[in-house]
Amino acid sequence: MNIQIFGKTKCFDTKKAQRWFKERNIKFQMIDLSQKGMSKGELDSVLHAVGGLDALIDDKSKGYASLAYLAYENDKYEKVLEDPLLMKTPVVRNGRQATVGYHPETWERWE
Repeated sequence: MNIQIFGKTKCFDTKKAQRWFKERNIKFQMIDLSQKGMSKGELDSVLHAVGGLDALIDDKSKGYASLAYLAYENDKYEKVLEDPLLMKTPVVRNGRQATVGYHPETWERWE
């Protein structure tokens, strides 16, 4: 398994996800979205796995209002690449599989 956790350091669900993998001695790479975002390839892979941009965008984020003015999906996609804090966290990737939020029942199937 090649687990990546994209999250925010102050996010409770991100901490729970890290703890879940640590308790099972599964190595993972933590990427802090406030420091570094996803690459275009990573974002494409996650979007394909979770069913699109709407599943990934956090409507409670500070920058969410800026998305309301964007009419096209491509513009929203570019905005999420530019501002990764618009994403719900944690985003957990295992190759081409991904989840958004805390989903240990899905992660168990990855083992």
